Amino acid sequence: MSQTIVTTDTKLPPRPDILGGHTLSMLVNNQPGVLMRICQVFARRAYNLDSVVVSKGRDPQFSRLTLGISGDPAGLDQIIKQCTKLIDVIHCYEHQEAHSVTKELTLIKILCAPTERAEILQVLEHFNAKTVDLTETSMVAMVSGDSDKVDAAVQLLSKFEIIETVRTGKVVMARGDTAT
Repeated sequence: MSQTIVTTDTKLPPRPDILGGHTLSMLVNNQPGVLMRICQVFARRAYNLDSVVVSKGRDPQFSRLTLGISGDPAGLDQIIKQCTKLIDVIHCYEHQEAHSVTKELTLIKILCAPTERAEILQVLEHFNAKTVDLTETSMVAMVSGDSDKVDAAVQLLSKFEIIETVRTGKVVMARGDTAT
């Protein structure tokens, strides 16, 4: 009896009940349990966390939390208000593409014979990607940019045998002199 195994690299059809993605940025106190309390707000409203990136801020008392989320846009304002009310959340903003810089990084491990390397390297060069590991049978490439660029690179490289991919999730910063 064969069984289909779904991994992070398995393409699944889009779910009709989940609508477009949003990017939220939060400044939070760097305390244990903060992320869990924030995640509960999203779970109660049936939002999915597509990506979570957390890092210490310039002041180690605070952390920057960037969430890529998907769900019903009608409830997004309410979620932002609820997150802002949490004791450890300093502020919470939704970032629009036109007013922010959003990037992500992906590592792609590709099984490749020496005869395929030149073609793979041409694809990587087109996306300004870097080779970070190379063996006789495989290579690891690093692609960074917006989500569409990363998706396009993975799509073009899928004609070769991709062993695995690892994505960082979105990081976002407001354009100009506006604070993130």
